[in-house]
Amino acid sequence: MNTIFMSKSLHYNLFFRPEPEGGFTVVVPALPGCVSYGRDLNEAQAMATDAIGAYLKSVRKHRGDVVSDKNSFISSVDVAYA
Repeated sequence: MNTIFMSKSLHYNLFFRPEPEGGFTVVVPALPGCVSYGRDLNEAQAMATDAIGAYLKSVRKHRGDVVSDKNSFISSVDVAYA
């Protein structure tokens, strides 16, 4: 019996943090532990896309729930610090 997997598009927010030694660490907040690195923003985004794919493959293998940031949004706040 052949199983056909339906492809669907999932949305993930990425958090890029510049590193003192250069490059960027990228974190996928919706996927705990999904972290990658790239020498520039383009590479960091490509590496994050690859990491997300591997993460989702593992979730499928272990029959976990696939989550996304479909209904999430990003905001920021400035806080006074004395």
